Amino acid sequence: MRGVTRSLVVPVWRTLPWRALAAAGALGLLAAGFPALTGAEPAPWQTLVLLRGVALIGALGLAFLLDDPARHLTTPVPVRRPLRQALRVAMVAPLAALWWTAVLLVAPSASRPPAGDITLEAAVVGVLALAGAAAAVRLTDEARPGAAVVAALLLAAVLAPLLEPDGRALFVPPEDPRWPQAHDRWAALLVAVAVAWTVCGPEPVGRRRRRG
Repeated sequence: MRGVTRSLVVPVWRTLPWRALAAAGALGLLAAGFPALTGAEPAPWQTLVLLRGVALIGALGLAFLLDDPARHLTTPVPVRRPLRQALRVAMVAPLAALWWTAVLLVAPSASRPPAGDITLEAAVVGVLALAGAAAAVRLTDEARPGAAVVAALLLAAVLAPLLEPDGRALFVPPEDPRWPQAHDRWAALLVAVAVAWTVCGPEPVGRRRRRG
């Protein structure tokens, strides 16, 4: 099994959606650095909205991570799909961490929200994108579900702030006294989304049998 996994490293690396990831990364960095480029001094709420938007841009790139043109050819291999997906994430995770660090560095430091809290929000959005992609792969035979996941993420980004209950708000500014409680909920949401991603990882037994 270990030898088979190693033999997958190069093929998986070659099939990663580098164009989508690079486009999202470049656009996110440009957006985060725009105030510095223009000499603007945004208010704290404006920087918060900016960083949340950049986190969404990064998640849109991650939505394509599980796109695999050879999906139907790799299903019969001895390495299970969760491990193949984990291999894709492991290859991209260090680059994503470096990218987000760069985003925080180029964002306006004077009005930037707490780095740990906004990073938690970005992690939730990123893992949500991966969970959505995993769910699309599990529930459909689509080899490239990324575009559909992007559409769902954009819809969720528009509706979530409008539909959230007042007593359990997530999208609050740093000066709001509910900020700590909101990020306790962000942490719980991260766990829930990660569990959903794990559940969606394995291929349904019935589908494996039909292909066998």
